[in-house]
Amino acid sequence: MANADFAGREYPETTPYGVGREKLREFAVAVGATHPAHHDLVAARGVGYPDLVAPPTFAVVVAQRAESQYVQDPEAGIDFSRVVHADEKFVHHRPIVAGDELVTVLHVDSVTERAGIAMVTTRCEVAAVTAGDGREPVATVTSSLVIRGEDAR
Repeated sequence: MANADFAGREYPETTPYGVGREKLREFAVAVGATHPAHHDLVAARGVGYPDLVAPPTFAVVVAQRAESQYVQDPEAGIDFSRVVHADEKFVHHRPIVAGDELVTVLHVDSVTERAGIAMVTTRCEVAAVTAGDGREPVATVTSSLVIRGEDAR
């Protein structure tokens, strides 16, 4: 069962994830995003983006990298084979584009136990690394996980 003491915990910023054009194209194909700005540089620039633009759900790629810190933390008490992803919400502060270097800070907002299950809410604050080692907010990804206890069926 998930360790309730982890509520309020913040994990260190992830190492930068370089957003590449081919990754964006592959993700767009995988999710059925057909807008030319996801696939063609000329089309993306033609609608005002500096490079290929990511489909909105691409933020999950970097969010899941950050969430793995929590899921793989032995003290968190999470058996991933018992996890059901219940909900995911995205708040975009600006589009993700090829060439971005993204870092993420993971927050465990809540851990609640009820009826043999744990409900966990995590929040990933995704930012682009800017000149001078600054951070520009890109997206907030909030996930809800349900973790079955060993006795839950």
